[in-house]
This record gives sequence, structure tokens and C-alpha cells, in this order.
Amino acid sequence: MLNKLLENKSRIAFAVLIICCFTVVRAFEKQLFYDPFLKYFEGDFKNLPVPDYNGFKLFLGILFRYLLNAFLSVALIEVLFRDKDITRFSIFLYVFFLLLLSVLFYLVLLFFPEKNWLLFYVRRFLIQPIFVLLFIPAFYYQQQDSKK
Repeated sequence: MLNKLLENKSRIAFAVLIICCFTVVRAFEKQLFYDPFLKYFEGDFKNLPVPDYNGFKLFLGILFRYLLNAFLSVALIEVLFRDKDITRFSIFLYVFFLLLLSVLFYLVLLFFPEKNWLLFYVRRFLIQPIFVLLFIPAFYYQQQDSKK
């Protein structure tokens, strides 16, 4: 076990560095991204109206944050698995979910502003690296299952 850790110390170091980058993105979210919903969702938002926002700036802020998290996630998946097929499939999934969730986010924002709990969860998937938490165990299980 210790030999395996020593053999893969550069992979472990890269993985830790990528995880630190996720932390930096989260720590500086207010400075890096335009998102009036950060403060809105910190409080009791269930009875509050949706805050004023600039739609174009909001889209760019969420897109930039999603792409940054997606890039870091794909890099982490590449470091952990070293499999080009898994990496390509991850990229496909991130693009697919970006399109799907962006449309859902703006549909909820424009047509269902009273459903702020739905807005909260759709936005959460766009701005947080939740997918990597789902993909890594799934790819690991797939890899282990294909070895049998």
C-alpha cells in the first residue's frame, strides 16, 4: 500500500492541488463572479422576492464559474483515472448539463420566480462542483466492474 502511494505521489499532489483550486474558487466567489443570489440565498429566501439582477452579467458569471469548476473537475478526473475515454465522456456530460441546467435556470427565473427553492437547487448545480462528486465514484465503480 505504501509503495503504491509512493509510486503515485505526483498524481496525489496534482489531485490535492486541484482540490485546493476548488477551495480558492469558493473562497473568492464574491470577488470573482457577479451573482446577486449569493446574498439572497444566505438568508430566509422562501418569502422574499427574487433580487434585481442584470441577466447578461448573471449569465456570464454563472457560465464562467461553471466552466472553471468543470475544467478543474475534468482535470481531477484525468489525474485520477488517466483514461481518455472517461475524460471525453466527462467533457460531454459537463457540456450537456451546462445546456440543460442553463435553460432550466432561466425558465425558473423568468416563469416561476415564486419557486425560489427550485431556483436554489438548479443554481447550486451550476455554481458548485457537485457533478465531480457523482462522477468519480461512478467512474471508479465502472472501472472496477470492467476489470472483473
